[in-house]
Amino acid sequence: MNEEVSSAITYALSKGFQIHPDAFKILERIDVKDLQNIIKQIVREKARQNMFLISQSDLKMFVESEVDERTEDRHDIIFDPTKRVTSAEGIDGFTSLFSDRYSKLLKIMGQRSQAKKLTSIANVTGAKLGEEAFIAGLLMDRKSERDVTKLVIDDPTGSIEVLVFNAELQESANSLLMDQFVMVGIANGKNGGFIARELLVPDIPEHIANRSRTETYAVLISDIHIGSKYFMEKEFTEFISWLSSPDPVARKVRFLLICGDLVDGVGIFPNQDKELVLPDISDQMAKAAELLDKVPRHIKTFIIPGNHDPGRRALPQPAIPEKHNMNLWNRENFFMLGNPAFLDLNGVKILMFHGQSLDDVVGTTPGLSYAQPAKAMRALLRTRHLSPIYGKRTPIAPEVEDFMVINDVPDIFHSGHVHVVDLDMYKGTLIVNSGAWQSQTGYQASVGITPTPGVAIIVDLSMMKVFTKDFTETSD
Repeated sequence: MNEEVSSAITYALSKGFQIHPDAFKILERIDVKDLQNIIKQIVREKARQNMFLISQSDLKMFVESEVDERTEDRHDIIFDPTKRVTSAEGIDGFTSLFSDRYSKLLKIMGQRSQAKKLTSIANVTGAKLGEEAFIAGLLMDRKSERDVTKLVIDDPTGSIEVLVFNAELQESANSLLMDQFVMVGIANGKNGGFIARELLVPDIPEHIANRSRTETYAVLISDIHIGSKYFMEKEFTEFISWLSSPDPVARKVRFLLICGDLVDGVGIFPNQDKELVLPDISDQMAKAAELLDKVPRHIKTFIIPGNHDPGRRALPQPAIPEKHNMNLWNRENFFMLGNPAFLDLNGVKILMFHGQSLDDVVGTTPGLSYAQPAKAMRALLRTRHLSPIYGKRTPIAPEVEDFMVINDVPDIFHSGHVHVVDLDMYKGTLIVNSGAWQSQTGYQASVGITPTPGVAIIVDLSMMKVFTKDFTETSD
């Protein structure tokens, strides 16, 4: 028996564990440089379960050939904006962007029966409306006065003001997001003008989510913020170690989805340097690569950027530039994608979006708050757009094509940014905001945001069942 194996066994025995004879065959096959750490992981996990015998089955997961090949790990990257962003110029660029948004959402709405009565705004305003018709466009303005809500809607042919008197319709009208697409059934008012009779938004249809054929788990996390003095390195390291542990759930994890803000970045907000332990972006990325290097090779890892990561900050974002993450780009089980990204994992369709626009949705919609980000994410699904509001906090690039339209209906909608774990189910789509790995910052405390960090969201793709594992509660 070599010295490394002997040392590992001595450690386990010192913690009150016994080693089953069948385990020795596996011990000698594990890379010696990893052995001590692996034994510590097993001891830690089994101690929590009050089980003090290490057997062959506890060690099999750490031998490459022993990974259960019956657990599927098929993946297909359906959409990644990285190589498609063009950054058009100025007014012409934004004209193209909003024209494309209108066209894509009009196509989605074209499946509704009401679309048969759809006409252009120019046709309505150019002559007296004979009977009820439908117009469709982007919401440019909204004003509420006493018992009426006024909506201004634009399409490529012109602009129209529509009056909403019905109380139920007013509630719907007041929940609309600025710049979102809306279809309105209108009629002539008694005193002139146009009255809203019906309001329709693109929304997602009721559907049954796709499922994996095998019991396969995906772990959803975001907002790690490596480099910040608030980064919870101990808990994150514990999480990475858990992925290689004999835990029965960890054994079936085949996908890890990191939904932006891998690092804290540099110069993101005033006086950020006072909150950094790694003030250089290269050092932050190097630390990220060092920590993520311990993710087991059989787990496919998908990473999109957030507003703190290096590279373009305007939406849509290409992947974190290769010059900043060579050690991540060059791993066969790592996939650096843009924001947003759309994946197919074992047949389950997953939309990843960091969630920058949630700031605008929460800030402009009555009844929404950072404490329940899933409700704001639900609003985005209803608009079929990931960043409908223009001119607020979320920077939007003047692209020729609008890549933020939600063309395909996701089975899982995964975001972060808000640092609060929240779950919801909406019309068959599982909504997940995956919290953070950064403790409460001074800014968050000042505005009353209470994060829920250190929690991994685990989804059984065969049943769409969700687990949470809180690494702030673990200890040696």
